[in-house]
Amino acid sequence: MQAATSTPVPNRTTLWLALVTVYILWGSTYLFVHFMTERMPPLYMASLRFLTAGVLLYSYARLTGATRPSLVNWRGTGILGILLLSIANGAVTMALHYLPTGLTALLVAMLPVYVLTFNWLFFARTRPTTMALLGSLLGLLGVVILFQPGRIILPGGTHALLIGFALTTVANAAWALGTLLTPRLQTPASPVLSSGMQMLAGGGVMFTFALLTEPVSLFSILQAPPKAFYSLAYLVVFGSIIGFSSFAWLARNAPPALASTYAYVNPIVAMLLGAFFANEVISSQSLIGASVIIAGVVLITMGKK
Repeated sequence: MQAATSTPVPNRTTLWLALVTVYILWGSTYLFVHFMTERMPPLYMASLRFLTAGVLLYSYARLTGATRPSLVNWRGTGILGILLLSIANGAVTMALHYLPTGLTALLVAMLPVYVLTFNWLFFARTRPTTMALLGSLLGLLGVVILFQPGRIILPGGTHALLIGFALTTVANAAWALGTLLTPRLQTPASPVLSSGMQMLAGGGVMFTFALLTEPVSLFSILQAPPKAFYSLAYLVVFGSIIGFSSFAWLARNAPPALASTYAYVNPIVAMLLGAFFANEVISSQSLIGASVIIAGVVLITMGKK
């Protein structure tokens, strides 16, 4: 009787197509951000990605009937855009200057630990389930395995390792805060309009910061090498627009536990793509640490009430 009143089960082909799209496209963004910023300032390029995608999404939403957003809507989406894009995504983009794409993706996969902790301490104040706590401990153990002193060799040495770790920590904290604030802020009913507004706000703040801190001008994109320009276009179309649309559909039509599986599939995709296309080495230590971290994220996902 309960099944008769629940949300209709989506077509399996559409469901798996959306899942595979999010798995591959979002997993590939680490590699293309790396390509985009190899010879171009990271914040400048990331801001152009979100401003372009934001204009396209906002225009599409308004042309297809979305209601004009209010000032309160702009305030809510502005806060989320700064947390999720200016700070979180900006920090990840900068971290890719110091860490391999696979390692960066693994550290970002620790996001559920931050969400769990912040929600416990500052929001719901409800003790997580035993399984979720065990998953958090496993995730932390995986990070310890990855960062055993002297076991990871990077071009920038220990200095690069520490900076990259600090940046991904900031990114996870900002994204977790934005995630938990989302239902508490007034945003437009249209998810496409809301996302476009977040990208415009977050991209605009990031662009301003880039102009003040990086050696760029308004038209520095004209000097970008073809590889950076093509990577930017890929991230706008496939990473931001198609990837977002697929995940937004999953959020409305798939069980949350299934939709959130991208958190432990994306790092695997990022590691494989980094090995094949960026000559990044996957060591036995990386594989062990990755396995432990992903197992922890799986337990957190399964242990959510």
